[in-house]
Order: sequence, then structure tokens, then C-alpha cells
Amino acid sequence: MARSKGGGWLRRLTQEGPGSKAQLVEMLRAAARGNLIDADALRMIQGVLRVDDLHVRDIMVPRSQMVVLERGREPGRLLPAVIESGHSRFPVIGDDRDQIVGILLAKDLLRYFAEGAQGSFDIREVLRPAAFVPESKRLNVLLKEFRVSRNHMAIVVDEYGGVSGLVTIEDIIEEIVGEIADEYDTEEDQTIRREGDRQFAVLALTRVQEFNAFFGTRFSDEEYDTIGGVVMQQFGRLPRRGEAVTIDGIEFKVLRADRRRIDQLRVTTPGPLPAASGEARGD
Repeated sequence: MARSKGGGWLRRLTQEGPGSKAQLVEMLRAAARGNLIDADALRMIQGVLRVDDLHVRDIMVPRSQMVVLERGREPGRLLPAVIESGHSRFPVIGDDRDQIVGILLAKDLLRYFAEGAQGSFDIREVLRPAAFVPESKRLNVLLKEFRVSRNHMAIVVDEYGGVSGLVTIEDIIEEIVGEIADEYDTEEDQTIRREGDRQFAVLALTRVQEFNAFFGTRFSDEEYDTIGGVVMQQFGRLPRRGEAVTIDGIEFKVLRADRRRIDQLRVTTPGPLPAASGEARGD
């Protein structure tokens, strides 16, 4: 009987067994080189192994960048934050940011307005319970808890019980499968996408010269080649998702970033920017 193509690799893995995680990864890479598993499968397996070593503190959105809603605010004053952030779930605070009283789903607030905003809106009637986890919890354990409880978000607390950030199930999944595209993402060959008269989604790798030509700006490309480099220079550090800075009247908000680089920006101009010839609108 002819041996299967993957027989040798599978026999090594099941009979000999790797002596360490590093050896396991090398065996998987060898399998990929031999076309026994594809590159995407290899990345996901490595992501699973990486999640096993990471803690919540490694990927959480820090407290300063959390988009929270105040329990006592009127619905009309909550709506702008919901629309601007584009999130589907929001921690709701009481007297201060350490008092998380629950989670509001955007659809519950939007339903109120869809029904004509008739009657009073008591946010306490639609709040979902908040889940709290320590910074030290391992991601693989939290992922199991998310699946069992069907929660999608957890509030991260420090050793003193204070709020230090939040983490979502999407954050963990992205560590395994890579970044999950959403409506804010641009295509790889579309570095600048119009979202409105004043708002644009811009890849951080957009060349400074291309950015200047599109927006009529005069940012220097002597020190940095990309607009992401210009923004990072203004911060003086690598910014996190949700942080914003204004340069020469233009606001740059970080839509996506990891621990190594900025990936996507939302650019808001001081006034409406006329559409260029042949430019496709993204809204």
C-alpha cells in the first residue's frame, strides 16, 4: 500500500512527538514547506499557540481609550458617541469610570430612536450585566468563558479592583486568525477612501506625497515616507486605537493599530473636500 504524502510528518508528530512548543512550531513549518498544510492554516495554529501564552493585559484596550457612556445622560446625548465610535457594545458608568454599572448594546439605543423616540428612555432597563476579569487572566481561558457565557466583552480590573481597560472576543480571535476587516477598512489597493465631505479612511502606509496630493497638504517626507510615520512622530510614541491628534488643522484618529505599527487612520479635514476627478465615494 502506498504511503500518503503526509505520512512521514504525521508519524513524527504522533509517534515521536515534539519535545517543546518551539519544536512543534518547527514541525508545523516543515509541514507547510512540504505543502501538507497551507500558510493560512499555519498562521492560525501559531495564533492558537500564541494565545495560550498571552494574558488579557497584553491585548486589552486601556482605560484611557475606552468609549464609555454615562448612565445619567439623555438618549440624545448618548447617540453621537455611539455613531462616532462604530462600536456595538458600550460600558456604562455611574459616578466615575471605575463604576461600571452594565453594558449597553447599541441596537437597544437605536431601537428607541427608530420607534420615534416616544416616551422616556430608562437606560437601566436595557443594561446587560458586565463581566469583570483580572489583567492576569490567560486569553485561552477567557475565550472559553466567552463561549460558555455568550459574552462578547469583559471589563478588565487591576489588583485593587479599579478598571484598567476592556477586552472583546474579537480581540482574542484576531490574535488567532489575524485582523478582521470591518466597514472602516480600505482595500489594499485603495489607500484613501472617502466616507463623507470631511471624513476619509486612510491606510497608514499611504505615501506622504500621495497624501499631500490628495488633501492639498504640505507634510514633509524627508524623515518619514508614510503618513503613519508623520502621525507617530506627532504623538512621540506608538499610539493605540482610538487616540487622535490634530496636525495643521487635520485630525488623525487611529482606527486600527497593533503593538508594532499604525494600520488605519480616520482623517477629518477642517472643511469639505471636493471630490477629485474619478474619485469614488465610500459613503
